[in-house]
Amino acid sequence: MAFQNPSAPLRHASRVPAPTPPSGVVHVNSRHTSRYTVVGNHLAQHRGLTLVAIGLAVHIQSLPAGARIGIKCLTARFPEGEARIASALRELEAAGYLERTRERLPSGRVVTRTVSYNQPGAAPHRPAPRPADRAPRPRKEPRTRPAPQRERAPLPAPRRPDPVGARTAHRILAELRRDDPRLLLSEADVARLTPAVHAWLEREAPPDAVRRTLAADLPPGLRNPAALLAHRLTASLPPPLPASAPAPPRPDPLQTCDACERAFRAPHPGRCRDCRSTLMEAT
Repeated sequence: MAFQNPSAPLRHASRVPAPTPPSGVVHVNSRHTSRYTVVGNHLAQHRGLTLVAIGLAVHIQSLPAGARIGIKCLTARFPEGEARIASALRELEAAGYLERTRERLPSGRVVTRTVSYNQPGAAPHRPAPRPADRAPRPRKEPRTRPAPQRERAPLPAPRRPDPVGARTAHRILAELRRDDPRLLLSEADVARLTPAVHAWLEREAPPDAVRRTLAADLPPGLRNPAALLAHRLTASLPPPLPASAPAPPRPDPLQTCDACERAFRAPHPGRCRDCRSTLMEAT
């Protein structure tokens, strides 16, 4: 029996080129020896899943056990928004690649347990039983309630339709990448954020000031520019300008008295007050 030396160098792949197909894709494959994930063609070529769902399933299968894959974590990692991420997770759950269950911890906090299957139809996951508490729990022990999650405030919207303002808002968002390449937005993100920028313009915010506010002081490692802009458009919305105060009444123009030729203020030419008084006393 031949003895295999584990320290011997690996045999190089054959350099004989494979026949090139007349059309279509040509594969150039290299052997992975570390940091790789095996994915079945039933997932990679699934006809019932969207590309977002397939890519998300591959990403989840490549993560180590215990990694967080909540919607907010995935939204911070990828450019897709929360709605597309949540829809992709529901697709994978319906296709059998994910299992999500709600579980209440002994502290009273409710958490979501997520199990990833690299092959749908495998035996369902059952959590391991917890060891029993050594001391009995008091009957009247107060249980803490889970802190309510803060709902995200809706994006601002204009009060009145204005095609010119909508076009200006669309142009501001589309041209942000000229200020910083990291602010490159998709067409869908521009359409979603345009009403919020329109609301700023409706409150008489100058377009240049809106652009500078959105593009200033970007955090390092920005991965989701659309989420950052949505937060700034909502949190920094300027108040409407107060109504202009009415102008003070203008004084009457100067007139020349017909009797004494003195100047006096009156809405129409005539006599001054003294001359009118003298005339009334004479009559």
